[in-house]
Amino acid sequence: MGVKRLGIIMNGVTGRMGTNQHLVRSILAIRAQGGVALSNGDHVIPDPILVGRNSEKLALLAKANGIARITTDLDAALADPKDTVFFDAGTTQMRPALLAKAIAAGKHVYCEKPVATTLDAALGIAHKAKAAGVRHGVVQDKLFLPWLRKLKLLIDSEFFGRIFAVRGEFGYWVFEGDLQPAQRPSWNYRAEDGGGIVLDMLCHWRYVLDNIFGAVRSVSCFAATHIPERTDEAGARYTVTADDAAYATFQLEGGIVAQFNSSWATRVRRDDLLTLHVDGTLGSAVAGLQEVVTQQRMATPKPVWNPDIKQPIDFRAGWQPMPDTQTFDNGFKVQWEAFIRHVAEGAPYTWDLVEGAKGVQLVDCALRSWHERRWIDVPDLNVS
Repeated sequence: MGVKRLGIIMNGVTGRMGTNQHLVRSILAIRAQGGVALSNGDHVIPDPILVGRNSEKLALLAKANGIARITTDLDAALADPKDTVFFDAGTTQMRPALLAKAIAAGKHVYCEKPVATTLDAALGIAHKAKAAGVRHGVVQDKLFLPWLRKLKLLIDSEFFGRIFAVRGEFGYWVFEGDLQPAQRPSWNYRAEDGGGIVLDMLCHWRYVLDNIFGAVRSVSCFAATHIPERTDEAGARYTVTADDAAYATFQLEGGIVAQFNSSWATRVRRDDLLTLHVDGTLGSAVAGLQEVVTQQRMATPKPVWNPDIKQPIDFRAGWQPMPDTQTFDNGFKVQWEAFIRHVAEGAPYTWDLVEGAKGVQLVDCALRSWHERRWIDVPDLNVS
């Protein structure tokens, strides 16, 4: 059994998501387990170099996690032939230019979503990667989380019968930043800085729907800015220029109707920050990020409408939790392992820059639907 080193240039990982999910719970966890096993028995050990603009933040992050290499010179990092993968978790607006620079340097590229703020930019990066012959991937983490893997198991076992409806509820109250600090950065609420919940979340809903339920064929979307003014990290008030809530309906291949409400201005009274309710002819399921409960056709209660009495049925009692028959690893880490195998030995890999561009395509269609106040068809997206 051999051990191979894989040098990874990690840009923009000083933020919460980049630090926690990509660096600590993925790359460092992979190193701690002895690397990623290949089909021939070899193991690949990722060797990260942290790249960013703030040397102090980089130094603190590296010291806290035992990482030896940092730099503020991206060009020098890209010029080093010993590091063959470039990863970006920085701002969406800067991502196309950074990916293009990495591709031009011959690096394989892996990045957070959205790939870009516009469909043209997303397609341009996908074209560049394909033309250069580099391997490329986009984070589509929810596909690897326990809830979707459990739902996929139910679908594959034909539990639902014919699925006809999917309802998603996502969001929570993001504090305005005056009485309590906001738990999301202020740029999320400025359109000029790449903010907006349509851009942020509909990329997720595209790959969830496409991969689990059926290809998205059309969309009707209305978005809003419910909180018009917020307070930034420096305590200054600013005008919100981006949407903070989106209400979308999708028509899927096969006749399934899907609805997603996404909001940073809602107070949670459900089982999780994201829940998905799936209805089929033979059964239904409700999934949070970890747990899934089901109700079969013959276990469905028979309510009768009577507003004059208190509801006699405990509707929650009629649902059965799916047992945890296996242990699910961190979703980000699982996808990192798949991408590393793709780079190291050419293992099949689905979630590339074209799939990332599909997410931006749905954003583009949803924004058109909102502004034109009509349904928008979502055509096939082919990047040769």
